[in-house]
Amino acid sequence: MNARPQPVDLPDASIEPTEGWHCTHIFYTVNRHILHQLGQAERAAGAEQIRGILAPDGADSPTRMQSFLVSGHKADFGLMLLDVDPLKIDRVHQKLLSTGIGPALQATYSFVSFTEISEYVPSPEQYRQRLLHGGEDPESPALAAKVAAYEKRLPMMNQQRLTPDLPAWPSLCFYPMNKSRVVGANWFTTPFSARNAMMAEHAQSGMAFAGRVTQVVTVSVGVDDWEWGVTLWARNPNYLKDIVYRMRFDEASAKYGEFGPFYVGYQANGQQIADHCGIAAG
Repeated sequence: MNARPQPVDLPDASIEPTEGWHCTHIFYTVNRHILHQLGQAERAAGAEQIRGILAPDGADSPTRMQSFLVSGHKADFGLMLLDVDPLKIDRVHQKLLSTGIGPALQATYSFVSFTEISEYVPSPEQYRQRLLHGGEDPESPALAAKVAAYEKRLPMMNQQRLTPDLPAWPSLCFYPMNKSRVVGANWFTTPFSARNAMMAEHAQSGMAFAGRVTQVVTVSVGVDDWEWGVTLWARNPNYLKDIVYRMRFDEASAKYGEFGPFYVGYQANGQQIADHCGIAAG
């Protein structure tokens, strides 16, 4: 006689993630033809509305919000928005479109994703094995101290991955990426041990830029056209070039990485965006 299946204890239906936050990157261009058809009062009011909407400490603002000017023709400005509520994020977009200059704002690209703790983040024991592989003496007190320090800071690092603080550094870039599925370089048929080793190499390359570049990687598998989104912040724009070039030589990138469009920008508040884009000017 077959036993009856036991009921599964499922979480309540919700649009809030079970862990971490929703994240949206969205980029806008200003249609000058439409903008110039608007009245001066309408444009001035629209600029004032933008300043309020893009204030990160507003009562209805997402938990994290950054705005930035974008170089090149792909967009004029962009936003990075994070919150547990995806509709709170989308409300920023809807509010911008509802301003006096809303008809002149055109969204040129968006990327929807979630924050996550990657499966390649090493446990303390895996971290210890990496150190041993790098030549550490298994009996060394220094090895034990390094592992203990890593174990102590791991919860804080994982919290930063799920609910990240966004740095105030002036330069940033965003790009989406996939892992390759081509014959001979299919990431998803490669054994985990090999993938883990490649990601460890990749992480080591990034650590060389500590204090100059920091990043947030979000996952978009199942919710957007690409699989991950990478946002980099740098103390100087040269560092963006340097770190991406350095990491392209890692096997995880050189053999398995596929990259979408790059957007580079410079942090700016609503006032600076309105001024730079000539929104209020007659």
